[in-house]
Amino acid sequence: MVAAPVRVRPMNKTSVSKIVVASQVRGPARTPASISATMKAKQSVKIGELRQALRDEGFHPLDQQAAVLGLSRSTAWTVLNGNHKASGLSAAVIKRMLASPQLPPKARQVLMEYIEQKTAGSYGHSKHQVQRFRARLLDGLADRNL
Repeated sequence: MVAAPVRVRPMNKTSVSKIVVASQVRGPARTPASISATMKAKQSVKIGELRQALRDEGFHPLDQQAAVLGLSRSTAWTVLNGNHKASGLSAAVIKRMLASPQLPPKARQVLMEYIEQKTAGSYGHSKHQVQRFRARLLDGLADRNL
């Protein structure tokens, strides 16, 4: 059996320029998935700083960490282990932690930095998600004097 001849179309100026433009170096190619992964990693690092701040203050067992955060043991475990998909800490959980009178100053500072970065969109959330987070976070905070 003889293979059919392959037809090669001649390249014109337009097709060559498309290849040249596409092959120009514009820095490392970043896909949306890699950008999202980078932002999620940044968010996990900040949550890890919260865990470390509690340890630095001498709160090692999960029961103690949960008590100073003002959370249940299971919620504290979820928060401190960084299993948050891409959403991160919810406004409700953050408000509960900030309302805890036992929250160490260093942990409070890490939480405030987290809030600042999340509301600035540093963790890859859409503009709408950031606005919704900000609104939920501010709802009722004025009454609590945090």
